[in-house]
Amino acid sequence: MELGNGFGEHNPISTFGMELPSVSPKLFWTFLLHATLFPCLIQRCRFSNVPANETDRLALLAFKDRITNDPLNAMSSWNDSLHFCNWRGIRCSLSDQRVTVLDLTSLKLEGSIPPHVGNLTFLNAIHLGDNSFRREIPQEIGHLVRLQFLNLSYNSFAGKIPSNLTYCSDLQVIDLNFNELVGDIPVQLSSLSKLRQLSLSVNNLFGSIPPWLGNLSSLTRLSIRRLNLQGTIPADLGRIPNLGFLQIAENNLTGTIPSAIYNLSALFILSVAANRLHGILPPDLGSRLPNLEGFYVSRNWFTGPIPVSLANASFFKELYLPNNDFTGGVPMNLGSLQYLNILFISGNRLGMGKEDDLNFINSLPNCSSLEQFGFDNNSFKGMLPNSIANLSTRLNQLVIGFNDLYGSIPEGIGNLVGLTQLNLDHNNFTGTIPVSIGKLHKLQILDLSGNRFSGQIPSSMGNFTELNKLHLQENSLLGNIPSSLGNCQKLIVLNLSQNNLNGTIPKQLLTILSLSISLNLARNSLIGSLPVEVGTLKNLQELDVSENKLSGKIPETLSSCQSLERLYMKGNAFQGTIPQSLSTLRGLGELDFSRNNLSGGIPKYLESFTSLHKLNLSFNDFEGQVPIQGVFESASEISIIGNNKLCGGIPKLDLPKCFVPRSKQRRSLSIEVIIPVIVAEATAVYKGSFFWDGLIVAVKVLNLQRQGASRSFLTECEALRNVRHRNLVKVLASCSSIDYKGNDFKALVFEYMPNGSLEEWLHPDVDGEHQPRTLNLVQRLNIAIDVANALDYLHHHCQTPISHCDLKPSNVLLDNDMVAHVSDFGIARFLSEAVDDRFTNKTNSIAVKGSIGYVPPEYGMGGDVSTLGDVYSYGILLLEMFTGKRPTQDMFKDGLNLHEFVKMALPDQVLEIADRGLLEEQKEEQEQDQEIEEEIAFSHIRSPEVKRGSVFGCLVSLFGIGVACSVESPRERMQMKDAVNKMQGIRDIFLGAGIYRKG
Repeated sequence: MELGNGFGEHNPISTFGMELPSVSPKLFWTFLLHATLFPCLIQRCRFSNVPANETDRLALLAFKDRITNDPLNAMSSWNDSLHFCNWRGIRCSLSDQRVTVLDLTSLKLEGSIPPHVGNLTFLNAIHLGDNSFRREIPQEIGHLVRLQFLNLSYNSFAGKIPSNLTYCSDLQVIDLNFNELVGDIPVQLSSLSKLRQLSLSVNNLFGSIPPWLGNLSSLTRLSIRRLNLQGTIPADLGRIPNLGFLQIAENNLTGTIPSAIYNLSALFILSVAANRLHGILPPDLGSRLPNLEGFYVSRNWFTGPIPVSLANASFFKELYLPNNDFTGGVPMNLGSLQYLNILFISGNRLGMGKEDDLNFINSLPNCSSLEQFGFDNNSFKGMLPNSIANLSTRLNQLVIGFNDLYGSIPEGIGNLVGLTQLNLDHNNFTGTIPVSIGKLHKLQILDLSGNRFSGQIPSSMGNFTELNKLHLQENSLLGNIPSSLGNCQKLIVLNLSQNNLNGTIPKQLLTILSLSISLNLARNSLIGSLPVEVGTLKNLQELDVSENKLSGKIPETLSSCQSLERLYMKGNAFQGTIPQSLSTLRGLGELDFSRNNLSGGIPKYLESFTSLHKLNLSFNDFEGQVPIQGVFESASEISIIGNNKLCGGIPKLDLPKCFVPRSKQRRSLSIEVIIPVIVAEATAVYKGSFFWDGLIVAVKVLNLQRQGASRSFLTECEALRNVRHRNLVKVLASCSSIDYKGNDFKALVFEYMPNGSLEEWLHPDVDGEHQPRTLNLVQRLNIAIDVANALDYLHHHCQTPISHCDLKPSNVLLDNDMVAHVSDFGIARFLSEAVDDRFTNKTNSIAVKGSIGYVPPEYGMGGDVSTLGDVYSYGILLLEMFTGKRPTQDMFKDGLNLHEFVKMALPDQVLEIADRGLLEEQKEEQEQDQEIEEEIAFSHIRSPEVKRGSVFGCLVSLFGIGVACSVESPRERMQMKDAVNKMQGIRDIFLGAGIYRKG
């Protein structure tokens, strides 16, 4: 046979030695095709009894093999005794019995999905939500071209979203909420033109909101909450015609809500809460979004008034506006929203400061579905209108604290029988607590604290059998504590402190076994003894009966309160000794028996209380030797003044020696100076060690020839005597004596910080033998938070606020674990408690000194000392830490300073001004993190070293705080407690540790 090869040539072919007749090429190829297919046809006939759906059964068995835990025995039916179409969670087509649905929702299964799932080619729905599946989502899911529904939510899937889902062109629903997925939102999803729902919330995704989402014209639901997303909201989302549910809350988004979003007339849920958005809501918002049912914009920076047009959205159910900067009055027409279920406008600047501020409440009784209503932390003034009593009986939360409301509580408050939470705290309410309040049998939280209520506590409060927390402190309540409160057997917190209550402590109060967090009866006029029944409170963590007129002995039964962490009994007339039985309370952290009539010795067992860090035994009649171990090792953690018969203790207590045999006397304090560490104008710091135990210390010796050195020594001693915090340098001893030449000698002994100062790390003085040390982004972030915590403690948590006055990198020391400790209190100032620490202290401001570049501008102009001066210094320190530039560099001149330099770069140029070493280090770490991600993709154990956030976003936020803290006007600076919260929030986002809270 000769066949043409396509080039005009022929080749002879012989078969079995036989010459075949010549045939045409077309005929030959036809023959060859049939000859090839014929064996296949024969084979198919031979095995026609094998089901075509066998691959489905094998794929399902492979799926079962990957299940590692089945606590509900849900997979027991998956065996050969049943056809696989009858297995639990399986649905098949009727015609050819191919698997079409795999539904194992909420069965507590643990395991992973095998790649064999890609062989279930007839699948149109996978529902595996609410289980504990982990590892990656297999790429083979992309083989399921018939797939319409994919629900893997509420599991622990890791790795990236499979990009080849794009081949599942019929997909209508993708729900991957609440997993541990990483990476960005893959652009391949943009081709899924039939997609109606895309839910990716609460994962570890990052990047920005992709504008191509606007091309998904079939989308009705988009949920991308808490994904560490950066940037702005793209206006392209306004092009999705039927979008009804848009949830982009709890990211790190900036800018405004694009106007196009307000044109999505189908929108019924819009949630952008907990971002950094700003702007004014459009006045016609309700008209443009007539179908709106839920609007969540809390925890942003929105300003302006609440739009009156909201009432035009007649289907409105939930309105969340808390923690913004809204101003003005509340629209009077909200009562027309008959479906309104939740109204929260807390934490703004709403209210006009007029007596009619609350008139808007008069229309709300028309909202018969109202269940939650809160307008606390605003500027509302006036009396609570009687119409409050006509609100829906379905109302379960009424939160209106921290305003300027006055007058009495309407008696009709008892009509709100559905209430589980009532907060009227921190207003100026007067009169008595209405007896009708006892009708609120469902109450779980009642807070009336911080008002001017008088009269007696109504005995009807004993009807609160569901109550968990009762706060009546800081009022002017009189009379006895009603014994009926003993009926409140679900209380975990009871606070009646700072009133004018008298009589004895009812024994019934001490039989509330549920009390676990706090029982606070302090600052009243209670008499009698502390009942022995107190021992029944076995789960109580805090007991405070301070500042009363209690007497008798400390009950031995207190030893049964094994959960006690804080015990305060100061300012009473307790007598006798501290019972030996209290030695079992080893969890105590704070103990205050001061200003009583206690006697005997200080129990030695207190030395063994490892958690005890605050002990006050002052002004009693204790005698004998003061222990020296445990809490007694630090003079700043104990107070024993006013006990004239005590002796011994550590040298700093300056007590007379106890008479003990010479052989038992402890060796005196002696320090071996090794080498000078720092020499400055007024001080020299030496590295030394104690002779007896070799403890390495830092010894700061003052040069008393320098003007002000003695005063600096006294100031630092006074400051350090009054403070104790993990981020403040700890003083071990002080010395005021005469040297060998007869000159005054003053020194302080501190913990030695082996990693030196922050100054040495930021600006290393490198020689030829040493390589520069660098701090990575996370280390700098941790150090900055440590410093912020130290200042927050000094400003807001000391008995008298303290301004450090000289914060700079050289005064931030780093211990062996790179934990930061603020040091050098030589020019610190104690601020008057009578002055609001947000503003100024009016004394001795002219004597304040500091360091150039870090001193707030108001000090240079004769301004007064304030904690906000420290805030300025902290802001400069923060900018220096992340730019690597000192505020005194030569480049800062002619009106340009470090503050303005960073401010001009925000937000787009932050990477250009960031410390180069920081970015290079971070680049290396990110490459390592990528490798770690790949290693853990098949493990549910996630390495804490893997970074979750954006370096760019982190720097934008950090520089933003630094600029906000270092503004020129003190009144415009934030307080340190706010800076601490923001800094910790940045770290949580960067490391992927966010916390979700609705609204």
